[in-house]
Amino acid sequence: MSKSDKKQAASIVWFEIPADDPERAKAFYGNLFGWNINPFPGGGDYSHIDTGGADDTPDGALKKRNRPQEPITNYVSVDSVAEFSKKIEKLGGKICMSKTAVPQMGYFAVCQDTEGNSFGLWESDANAK
Repeated sequence: MSKSDKKQAASIVWFEIPADDPERAKAFYGNLFGWNINPFPGGGDYSHIDTGGADDTPDGALKKRNRPQEPITNYVSVDSVAEFSKKIEKLGGKICMSKTAVPQMGYFAVCQDTEGNSFGLWESDANAK
């Protein structure tokens, strides 16, 4: 998800912004921050946000909102999605979407903390299938 594989573990490496009207949101964020927002090939309503920062600055995505009040999701870099998923459950959190491959990029999972906040885990792996 990030261009850099040099990210330290526990750094935010990706974010997703849900929108009821993706075109309106693209205009808003593009004009507000100067972000370049372009569709992923074959991504439907999922667009890449290039924040224009250095390689260690996270990029993200703008997507069609799936449910009312769906929040922005931040993804945190970890060495192993599987190991951190176990740790989350041990600490009282929940796994909302288990380890999922993004081919040739890595793996992610969506989790919930003890306060009901959603966040994602990201494990870089160019061999992911």
